[in-house]
Amino acid sequence: MHLCFTAEVMKPKDRTVARRYSYRSVLPTVLVAGVLLPFFFIRAAFLALDAGCLRWKLGPRFFRAGDPSMELVKELRMAFMDENGMGPVVVDQKAVDSAPDTLEGLIAEMAASTSNYNQNMDVRAFIRKTKAMLMKMEQNMKSSKLQGLIYRHLASIGIPKSMHCLTLLLAEEYTVNSLARSSLPPPEYASRLTHGSYIHIALLSDNILAASVVISSTLTSSANPENLVFHIVTDKKTYSAMHCWFALNPIFPAVVEVKGLHQFDWPADVNALVMETIEEIHWSSLAHHQHNGINEEYKRLEALNPSAFSLLNYLRIHLPELFPKLNKVIFLDDDVVVQQDLQSLWDLDLKGHVNGAVIAGEVVDDGHHHCMGKKYEDYLNFSNPILSSSTLGSEKQKCAWLGGMNVFDLQAWKRSNITRTYQHWLKQNRESGFHLWRAGPRPPGLIAFNGQVHQIDPSWHLSGLGRRMPEHELLQTSAVIHFSGPRKPWLEIGFPELRSLWQIHINYSNEFVRSCKVRE
Repeated sequence: MHLCFTAEVMKPKDRTVARRYSYRSVLPTVLVAGVLLPFFFIRAAFLALDAGCLRWKLGPRFFRAGDPSMELVKELRMAFMDENGMGPVVVDQKAVDSAPDTLEGLIAEMAASTSNYNQNMDVRAFIRKTKAMLMKMEQNMKSSKLQGLIYRHLASIGIPKSMHCLTLLLAEEYTVNSLARSSLPPPEYASRLTHGSYIHIALLSDNILAASVVISSTLTSSANPENLVFHIVTDKKTYSAMHCWFALNPIFPAVVEVKGLHQFDWPADVNALVMETIEEIHWSSLAHHQHNGINEEYKRLEALNPSAFSLLNYLRIHLPELFPKLNKVIFLDDDVVVQQDLQSLWDLDLKGHVNGAVIAGEVVDDGHHHCMGKKYEDYLNFSNPILSSSTLGSEKQKCAWLGGMNVFDLQAWKRSNITRTYQHWLKQNRESGFHLWRAGPRPPGLIAFNGQVHQIDPSWHLSGLGRRMPEHELLQTSAVIHFSGPRKPWLEIGFPELRSLWQIHINYSNEFVRSCKVRE
C-alpha cells in the first residue's frame, strides 16, 4: 500500500514538471526560430537564383518533355534574361549608383515597390537590383581599399613637423652664425678625404636627423673611429642646414664632408654623363604622370611617392663620378643603424666584382641555388618581350641583392659599363610606357649590376625593418639593420618596438632638437 500511495502521489508531480518544462521551452524555441528562419529563407532565395542562372544557361534541354517544372523553368529563364531575351540582365552605372547599400534596404525597396503597384514581385527587377547592389558594394570596397592605401602611403612619406622645423632652424642658423659655415672637414684634416688608408663611407641624403643617426651609430660601433671618413652628398635646398648641423656637432676623431650637388665641378664628359641621367629622370617623371596606359589607381599612388623619382636615389649610380679620387667606398642608406665595426667589411676582397652585397634568402641544396627571398621577377616584368628576350630573361628566378648597405670597388666600376647600362634601361622603360618595372631606381640597378655582385655574409645586413618585425636574435647579431619599407623609425607609423634602436643615437639635449620637440 505504501508503494502504491507513493506512486499515485508522484504522478501529478511528474505531469506538473512536464508542463513547466514545456512552458519554459517555448520562448527559446521561438527566439531560435526567429533567428534561423530568415537565414534559411535568404539562403533558399539565393539557391533559387543560382538555380535560375544554371537553368538559363542549360535551357529546356536539361529537362524531360512533359516535366511539370518546365513552365517554371521558362519563367526563371526569362527572368534572368534582358528585356530583348538576348542575354543575362545588364546593369548600367546609373542603376549601380542608385542601388540600395544593404540587403535590408533592397528588401524594403522591393516590398515598397510591390505594395505600391499591388502586384507580385518582378523577379527580373529583383535580380537587376540585387546585381546592382552587389556591384555597388564591390565598387565601394575597392574605393575604400584605395583610400586606405593612399592614407598609409601619405603617412609613410610625410615629413614630421619636428624634422621640418629642424631643417628651417639650421638653415637660419647657417646664415647668421659664422661657426655654422666653417669648413667641413677643418683644413688640417682635408687630406683624409682622398687617402686610401681610411674607411670611406658615403651617404646621399636630404634627411638631417637620419644622416646624423647613421654617423652616430657608426662611430659608437667602431673600434677605431679615427679611421672613419664620412662623405655626405645632399641637394641644394638641404645643403645649408646639413652643413650647419655637422659644423656645430663635430664628430671628432672621425671627419665628415658635406657637399651639395650644386658644388660639383665635373669635366665636360663627366658632366654630360651625369646630366644624361638627370634629364632622363626629369622626362620619365613627366611622362609617367601623363601616360594613359598605366592603371589610374597605381598612378595616383606613384604620383605621391617622392622617392620614385628622387634625384638623390638615382644619382647613386654615379658614385665613381661623385668620388673620382676614391678607389673604394661603403655606401649606406640614411635609414640604417650600424651595430658593429665596419673594418672587416671594408677589408673584404670582392674577387674582381664591383658590388659587395647581401643576397637575402638564397639557399644552396645539393649544389643548386634556391631563392627564398625576393627574386628578379619580383621587381621586373619578364612578361614583356623587351625583358624576356634580353640576356636577363633566363634569370628571373635569381635572388635579388639587397641595397642600402653595400661596398663598391669604384675602380672596377669605372672599367665596367654599369652606368651606361643603367641609363639605357631607364630610357627603355620610359619608351615602353613604364611596363618593364614600377617607377624607382632599384629595378634598373638589378639589371646594370647583374654579374657584378659579390655575395657577402647575411649577418652584415638585416633589411625590411620598415615592413615587419624580425626575430630578436637577428636584431642582436646583424651588423647593420635597415629600416627599408614605409614604416620609418622617425614616423608615427614606425614599429614602437624597433624605434628605440634608432632613437638612442639622437642627442636630445641638443638645443635645436629640443626647440623642435623631436619625439623621444
